Amino acid sequence: MTNLPLSGCRVLVTRPVTQADSLCDAIEAAGGRAVRFPVIRIEPRPADDIAGDLAALPPPDVVIFVSRNAVENGASHFGTFTGDIAAIGRTTANSLAKNGLEVSIDPGQGYSSEQLLTHDSLQDLSGRSVLIVRGAEGRPLLGESLAARGASVHYLQVYTRKPEDVSPADVSQLDQQWRSDGIDVVSVMSVATFEALVGVLPATSLVFLRKTPLVAPGERVIQTIGKLVPGIPAIQASGPRPDDIVSALVEWRHSGT
Repeated sequence: MTNLPLSGCRVLVTRPVTQADSLCDAIEAAGGRAVRFPVIRIEPRPADDIAGDLAALPPPDVVIFVSRNAVENGASHFGTFTGDIAAIGRTTANSLAKNGLEVSIDPGQGYSSEQLLTHDSLQDLSGRSVLIVRGAEGRPLLGESLAARGASVHYLQVYTRKPEDVSPADVSQLDQQWRSDGIDVVSVMSVATFEALVGVLPATSLVFLRKTPLVAPGERVIQTIGKLVPGIPAIQASGPRPDDIVSALVEWRHSGT
């Protein structure tokens, strides 16, 4: 239908294969066309390795899950946990609920470490042990801030991000699509995703990438990418959920900028 808000808009979706459907469906429900081009995959750590690492850590008072990936690859190890559980982001909190874990430190509508750190329950952590469940090489901000508030902070790595095995044929097809003005906007969820995209594109596509509007959640992601590629046009979504991304695209399209 040509009267839909994203009618004819071609959006490059770089999310992992297993997580792209919801965003692609939302784009297409609004009339757009989702061009799938996953550049990162989520690789779970072996369950026995996770269990071994967890057993070697002191019992936590608070467990923080930083993402849906952390929940999907780590929640099964906390079925008998009776302390406080926190989530970064509504999607993460919902995923915990689906896995039978009750969130007692709720993120509200926030979706970042900065916003979770404003929660009343995380202000004075003197003498408390906090376990952060995350992937490899997560941001240090959360742990450093909690340690400064008196917490004993530990980490449990439950997955790693790996570059997707993008075939030369897929790269060539995307390059041709960009040359024929076939990509209107690029969607990325994180700086790591953007870096992975840059890493697989040929020089010809990189020229187009620098000129193509980029939609991403959060000021930090936008600012960091802007430093990597000065001048790249950017659209800041209010959050990482598909509805947040689509709403930002609709507003951008209506603005004519």
